[in-house]
Amino acid sequence: MTTLKLAFLGTGLMGLPMASRLLAAGFSLRAWNRTAAKAEPLRAHGAETAADPAAAVDGADIVISMLESGAVVGQAIDAALPGLKPGALWIDMSSTRHAEALDFHTRLAGAGCHFLDAPVSGGVGGAEAGTLAIMAGGSIHDFALAEPVLKAMGRPTLVGPAGSGQVAKLCNQLIVGGTLNIVAEALLLAQAAGADPAAVRDAIRGGFAESRILEVHGQRMLDRDFLPGGQVKSQLKDLENVLVAATDAGVVLPVTALVTERYASIAGELPRADQSAALLALEKLNPGQRLGAGPDKLP
Repeated sequence: MTTLKLAFLGTGLMGLPMASRLLAAGFSLRAWNRTAAKAEPLRAHGAETAADPAAAVDGADIVISMLESGAVVGQAIDAALPGLKPGALWIDMSSTRHAEALDFHTRLAGAGCHFLDAPVSGGVGGAEAGTLAIMAGGSIHDFALAEPVLKAMGRPTLVGPAGSGQVAKLCNQLIVGGTLNIVAEALLLAQAAGADPAAVRDAIRGGFAESRILEVHGQRMLDRDFLPGGQVKSQLKDLENVLVAATDAGVVLPVTALVTERYASIAGELPRADQSAALLALEKLNPGQRLGAGPDKLP
């Protein structure tokens, strides 16, 4: 077992399997979650649980947060600061705004601690398999300390200074969100024009249109399986953050703006549906057109 002591804040849909991978790799870990029952399964794998963030981070060399939003991460930092030991490294693996990540870095540095923003891509399946793409922003020294921990959860890459991890994640979500909508359009067009959409998907796989989105979420759309991996509300939050970052950087992203509108159109009624529910947003624009004949599988 490694001598590093870890604290893990946020054991929800993604956080629980990520923390489980760390325990399986031999790390000592204390977990906290706002809903305490969600952290309890980790006890069977050797984790301790804590009643609040300050207790969770007490004595920890590395703190990992995997929380709902930047606002919640900020609250966790405020609550945990009294318990953080000097020199501790905080790795935020949540998806937040670029400006929020820079603020976390500044606040933790002021307390004598270190910070990496290291958001992930790969969904629940990647978290369970330990194959997440991990995009880290921070110093080379801090990344070197974090790398063995991050490798237990996936493939980490240092992409630049603090805040850069969130920029990389936003670029990832821009591509994912856009591609999900394009795949939905392609499959619905195939059926509406008289072709077999499943056969069209098979035919174009292996060509330039091949992607993990076409492979995984194209099949989800054909099956009308919208049970959550990634969620509509999370995809919408990320795309809204992309547009904020674009405004801050002085660039216009017209396709991203359209994709954001599509997710916003179903976020009120289907916030927890899988992000492949981009198909449902498209079908709302096309009354009478529906991919496949099976029932919708929804949370």
